[in-house]
Amino acid sequence: MTILPHEKQIFEVQQTLQKLKDQNKNNPVFSTAELDKLEKKLQLLKEKVYSELKAWDRVAICRHPARPHAIDYIQNISDEFVELFGDRTFQDDHAIIAGLAVIDGEKYVVIGQEKGKDTESRIYRNFGMPHPEGYRKAMRCMKLAAKFNLPVITLLDTPGAYPGLTAEERGQGWAIANNLWEMARLPTPIIVILIGEGCSGGALGVGVGDVIGMMEHSYYSVISPEGCASILWKDASQNATAASALKMHVEDLLELGIVDQKIPEPLGGAHLDPKDAYRAVKAFIKEQWGALKSVPIDALLEIRYQKFRKMGKFDSRKTEENHEIIAPSGSPK
Repeated sequence: MTILPHEKQIFEVQQTLQKLKDQNKNNPVFSTAELDKLEKKLQLLKEKVYSELKAWDRVAICRHPARPHAIDYIQNISDEFVELFGDRTFQDDHAIIAGLAVIDGEKYVVIGQEKGKDTESRIYRNFGMPHPEGYRKAMRCMKLAAKFNLPVITLLDTPGAYPGLTAEERGQGWAIANNLWEMARLPTPIIVILIGEGCSGGALGVGVGDVIGMMEHSYYSVISPEGCASILWKDASQNATAASALKMHVEDLLELGIVDQKIPEPLGGAHLDPKDAYRAVKAFIKEQWGALKSVPIDALLEIRYQKFRKMGKFDSRKTEENHEIIAPSGSPK
């Protein structure tokens, strides 16, 4: 089991407590009240540690090997799921899972970015980095949803679109740009959920929607912390500094109006209680679909357009030399 640096103390205490419980079965030394007191101390330790997480700690949680992926959410929240394959142009992209799902009797088209869990599946899924055919497959399924008046759910979890030569040869930039254009005017509700990493255009290529929910320890950024550190400082030891500076977690993005709602995770992250994470995501989907289903399509498209038009705030001010400069709001004066 992978133990993150900030979890080490908690797991040491848990192991000690478990040993005491096991020993107590054969040779009772501690009373039930004493063991309960130790349990409470462990819970207080968890609350303290997880309330003091730094941005880089949350990135580690987001990348935990046991964190639920798109395929896990699809399997655990769907009553039925039929996967669709291929973009009808080149081939199937295994980094994108797309298909028809039934969730509590309601029909949806679900599209998820899948990383894989072990070496074999990660290679098969290309580590969650879609090729152009993945974005074309996603759009094919979205248009199918619009044709049959089905809402779309997209699950974002990617370190970025595949940056290799083959992807560029097949029009990676165009495929992402085309998805942005088509999703902005797709005549059916779109619910976007960030379940893990949301890096750059790789995530945004299936990330335009009417409502954007974000798991508590996921992140959404124009670049990974490592990429930012390598560009600005050329120093991998600055990853934690970059993670903090990028303002890429849900609290920051809610304030900036990039996402609409935080989806709570179990204490310490979704990898510690996946079933609770599945319940939270399912509840979010049902809540949002309940609100969106009654909105007329024309109004829905206008609200979606205005939502993205409002993103990105700027301050305009005069310097001493009376030259006007424009800087992002919140930037250093």
